[in-house]
Amino acid sequence: MEKKTAVVSKDANVEAKGSSGGSLFATIVIPVAILACFLIYIFVLGNGANFEGGDNENHPLPGNYLGIVYKGGYVVPILMSLVLLVLIFSIERTLTISKAKGTKSVAGFVRLISLKLNQRDVNGAIAACDTQKGSVANVVKSGLLKYKEMQNDTELLKAEKVAAIQKEIEESTSLELPMLEKNLVIISTIASISTLTGLIGTVLGMIKAFSALAASGTPDATALSNGISEALINTALGVTGSAIAIIAYNYFTSKIDELTYSIDEAGFSIISTFAAQHETAPANSTARQQTI
Repeated sequence: MEKKTAVVSKDANVEAKGSSGGSLFATIVIPVAILACFLIYIFVLGNGANFEGGDNENHPLPGNYLGIVYKGGYVVPILMSLVLLVLIFSIERTLTISKAKGTKSVAGFVRLISLKLNQRDVNGAIAACDTQKGSVANVVKSGLLKYKEMQNDTELLKAEKVAAIQKEIEESTSLELPMLEKNLVIISTIASISTLTGLIGTVLGMIKAFSALAASGTPDATALSNGISEALINTALGVTGSAIAIIAYNYFTSKIDELTYSIDEAGFSIISTFAAQHETAPANSTARQQTI
């Protein structure tokens, strides 16, 4: 019992460390990305070399897209930050999910576990988990350790042993999956707000353009078209950020679903093999049933 408690405590500590690590990463990356984008907006896009007369208050030079983007206003660096964050967290999730898969093919690993169990080589299956590593291997290994423990148990009924193995796999899965899904909420949030932020920037830009036109007192088609094109920069950036975020979110969700399916497949193989190889209930268990 003490050993089991120690194992659970260790798993809880690992989960807590992973959770705090992921939260710390997001806490550091988000403000750094926003600061970097504001600096790029001011010193790169707003460089006087991009504008007529060397002053960023003037119109951008013909064909100078850096100057055109700068004229989108201070919503632009926010939209740039959203795009940058999607790219950063996509790289982070790619590395995390790749590590969770382990060193070899997940499908091949699941087949190997099934083969080892059919050969009644539980120790070989556990060794395969140690070689594979990753979240899938961790879950399967916990189920195999419980499998081995139930083999030596002479008190429980077969149904109780199967339930114990299944519960162990489910608990291990609940510890591993949150780490795979961490930071996906940030990507999904960006997918939702990026377009809206771009529209806000466009509306503010249109208001500014028409206000300047009204203040001048004379219709200026060139100035109005410039103002509208600058305002629409925000919409373009917002839609781009949202599209990238949606693609990234769906991609990572599908990859996590694949890992979950592999875990379920391996768990089913462990449970069904145990049930098939332990048809006869122990004598103690039969006496217990008769007593009940």
